[in-house]
Amino acid sequence: MFELLYQNIEQTVSVILFGIGLTILLLQRNLIRKIIGLNIMDTAIYLFLASMGFIGGRKAPIVVDGVTEVSAYINPIPAGLVLTGIVVSVSFTAIMLALTVRLYRRYHTLDIDVIALLAKGEDA
Repeated sequence: MFELLYQNIEQTVSVILFGIGLTILLLQRNLIRKIIGLNIMDTAIYLFLASMGFIGGRKAPIVVDGVTEVSAYINPIPAGLVLTGIVVSVSFTAIMLALTVRLYRRYHTLDIDVIALLAKGEDA
């Protein structure tokens, strides 16, 4: 069993990282820690996609020296998905951090439960 895990070490690490990020996201009340947990989950997904797209002995899909056969190159789709995901993740993280700063300025805390109570008190 451990041999199978070692052969697929990248996938194993990505599943562990995703679990760590999900645990942080679910159990922490601090907004900054929740954002960090979400970023850990993103990183796990990128690692998983990159490891699934890698094929040993093949090169990046850039035609050099006239080699045009498909079996000489890796699939470029997972790399494109990872790059797109990184851009979306950075944008989402920036928006979440900006909203967190606004919440902190208004409620003077980063605890999501306290913010919910204070916001509910303002509505009344």
